[in-house]
Amino acid sequence: MRKVIALEFITLDGVIQAGGGPEEDTSGGFTYGGWQVPYSDDVLGTVMNKQMNLPFDLLLGRKTFDIWAPYWPHHADIWPSVMTATKYVASNTLTSHEWQPTVFLSGDIAEKVRQLKQQQGPDLHVYGSANLLQTLMKHDLVDEFWLKIYPLTLGSGKQLFTDGTIPAAFKVMESKVSPNGIIIVNYQRAGAVKTGSF
Repeated sequence: MRKVIALEFITLDGVIQAGGGPEEDTSGGFTYGGWQVPYSDDVLGTVMNKQMNLPFDLLLGRKTFDIWAPYWPHHADIWPSVMTATKYVASNTLTSHEWQPTVFLSGDIAEKVRQLKQQQGPDLHVYGSANLLQTLMKHDLVDEFWLKIYPLTLGSGKQLFTDGTIPAAFKVMESKVSPNGIIIVNYQRAGAVKTGSF
């Protein structure tokens, strides 16, 4: 069974929007694009290199795909695997694209992803894709979160966790702190939320 793994760059207040550059995603009047760039360091680079070179396919929202499609084919030397990975894109309007291999998913996205998880193949990595992630989390389809938590707050922007996120417990599989204060932590689903008292 394939896992759905969300790989996200996130602020202390939960923002995942446009970490990579000023023009990446200005929707909603977002003005802090590129917020993650000043914090890059060798530890983060090593972690990203490892994660980007695992076997994977991609599961992307339409907005993220629109950002990536004109960029990565011209920067394939940085991430060769992004070219050969199958890109599953949630979209009710796009049906084809020159960036291949790409498969467009429309209609009941949760059911389509449920079916993908049952197939043979590499894990499905989700980057960005805030709206898609909300759907996946509401249907309990995310198996792991590989987070890079940055030491800043932005006060606005697309959030990773919003209303509708189902209660779930996780366990830490790996963690470290980079020299520039990025908490790098991988969480894996660990059943239901347990409660107690002191």
